[in-house]
Amino acid sequence: MDDALRAGIAVYNAGEYHAAHDAWEDRWLGLERGSDDERFLHGLIQFTAAVYHARRGNWLGATGLAESAGEYLADLPPTYRGVDVEGVRKYLAALATDPERVERARPPALKIDGRAPTLSDLDFEAAAVAARALAEEDDRFDEEVLADAVEFAREERAAGARTRYIAFVMDFAAGERDRAIVYRRLREHVERREQRESDVDGLFE
Repeated sequence: MDDALRAGIAVYNAGEYHAAHDAWEDRWLGLERGSDDERFLHGLIQFTAAVYHARRGNWLGATGLAESAGEYLADLPPTYRGVDVEGVRKYLAALATDPERVERARPPALKIDGRAPTLSDLDFEAAAVAARALAEEDDRFDEEVLADAVEFAREERAAGARTRYIAFVMDFAAGERDRAIVYRRLREHVERREQRESDVDGLFE
């Protein structure tokens, strides 16, 4: 859970409120319904959705999600898995009564172990989760290219190397301003590698 949790928090802290849920959703769907971890991630997903709708002026959607997110988080301790759950609950309660508050102040950062992680703080595995979540949200990017790049990066790491794919995935996750440029170069490398593999596959058939 740690990689997905940190990735989603960093994506949220970058202002990508809708994309944050993509980092958590696969992990959440695999959890036992009603468990603390399931309610925790369910509450965070609805929290980010409430913020997303409030920032788009959907006050009814925002208040409804703020209330249900608060219910999922209600019985968890003030700090859970290092996250300031009590701070999230307080913001949700305020948002439920006054969703227009997002027009007056930026939503609070999410913290884990007392720090608000950014995308550039993530290690490779968390950056891989964040990169795929960000790609899913942007029509400019093919998430399958990111998925292939992540697998190539893991192969490099298993071989004790730190070369282009690891750097590309981490740069894609961290670099909002340069993300399109990084993606273009990453796609070119992925396509060349896949072409080489395809050429070799046919040699011995």
